[in-house]
Amino acid sequence: MEGETESGKVTPIYSDSAPSPMEMTLQAHAACSLVDLRVGLKDRMENVRAMWVDVEGERAEEPPRVFSSVKMHYVVEGDVPEKLVRRIISLSHEKDCSVGIMVSRSGASVEWTLDIRP
Repeated sequence: MEGETESGKVTPIYSDSAPSPMEMTLQAHAACSLVDLRVGLKDRMENVRAMWVDVEGERAEEPPRVFSSVKMHYVVEGDVPEKLVRRIISLSHEKDCSVGIMVSRSGASVEWTLDIRP
């Protein structure tokens, strides 16, 4: 399967080499929040060598097998203020990341941790 956007961008879906729709949802949640972090650190991005989010989700046992919990672990490599990074991530989960808000409003708990590596 493939999904195609109105602008012609094609995404493979649900094959041996492509994620399932639920895996794509977790990836989209992580990507959305990481975009918020990148935008929030825009004036300090030259101090960031790398950043990523490891994400895992637990799903309900019975159909519909929605996410019941999501755990996200942010890693930022570079010289950035931890207090600022935490504030940006908190705002992402509270009001900025549309994908994450959809996941949490569906009833999933969302927990996150942060590792800043100099």
